[in-house]
Amino acid sequence: MRKLVLLGGGYGNMRILLRLLPNNLPEDVQITLVDRAPFHSLKTDFYALAAGTTPEKHIRVSFPENERLSIVYGEIEKIDTVNKAVLLEGGNSVAYDDLVIGLGCEDKYHGVPGADEFSYSIQTMAKSREAYNALCGLPSGSVVGIVGAGLSGIELASELRESRADLKIKLFDRGARILKDFPERLSNYVKKWFDNNDVEVIANSNITKVEQHMLHNHEEQIPVDAVVWTAGIQPVKVVRDLGLESDRTGRVVITQYMNIPNDEHVYVVGDCAASQFGPSAQLAEEQAEHIVRILKLRWKNEALPEKMPEIKLKGFMGSLGKKQGFVYLADKTVTGRIARLMKSGLLWMYKRQNG
Repeated sequence: MRKLVLLGGGYGNMRILLRLLPNNLPEDVQITLVDRAPFHSLKTDFYALAAGTTPEKHIRVSFPENERLSIVYGEIEKIDTVNKAVLLEGGNSVAYDDLVIGLGCEDKYHGVPGADEFSYSIQTMAKSREAYNALCGLPSGSVVGIVGAGLSGIELASELRESRADLKIKLFDRGARILKDFPERLSNYVKKWFDNNDVEVIANSNITKVEQHMLHNHEEQIPVDAVVWTAGIQPVKVVRDLGLESDRTGRVVITQYMNIPNDEHVYVVGDCAASQFGPSAQLAEEQAEHIVRILKLRWKNEALPEKMPEIKLKGFMGSLGKKQGFVYLADKTVTGRIARLMKSGLLWMYKRQNG
């Protein structure tokens, strides 16, 4: 029996399961999923968990049940590509014939002193719970600093404002304007929402040090009661420890067939895989489609296409609380209530397909 092992129950590997089960898996292939949690987490909504506006059970999706799928729970300590085994905490191991690494990411602190020690994270369910306990337990009038004004920072700041109108929120953006790589109309809409809802956006910021209850922005010291870091990510340590070739962001370099060079049995998907695009759930799902196609061909000993089709992303969606949002789709911008309904509808469809 051939063993396909999926590391991580994120968006990429969930798409692989959706495509292979129940009827597209060869009779001689068995799937093993390895994850620390007994459910798939909707990471794109971790900001709402941290802000206290969405309960944890609403961002969980059960893993599929199938006799051809076994699930192993545990922390991964090492990936041994020489012996084709995944070593787990406690001494257990899982052997594989084909492996898909989809273990996601962790915060990247860019060498900023104190950032790891004195800031909260929303990169995992557990860390988002910790952020929730800290943020929602703050006294009225407390100051929250959110470092990083990408999509995660924007959504966290807006959701926290909706959850805690009594907090002072400061959003630190390295750029001259919010979402600087996208149309100015979109930036202006988001900035206006923050202005109208009393969220202070600090542009052209450069956080040089984080202390307990203090942020250093350039030469200025800014008192804060809590800090959340959303200013960069990198593959998790167990993937970095593989010593594989990586791009400038630390993501693992892969071939057009989604496997690592010199090993056609090890694939990488999602936040760990190098790409011309920034990490996203949409990208992970598109990469997974490629992996499924290649696996099927290789299992049948059929020739691979000379050139794989390019991955094309449709755009992105963001929320500003529960009532407003923004969508950038096919070079067109949609803002307001309609955009928020579009995002809610997409989430509903995803849970329906995968739940």
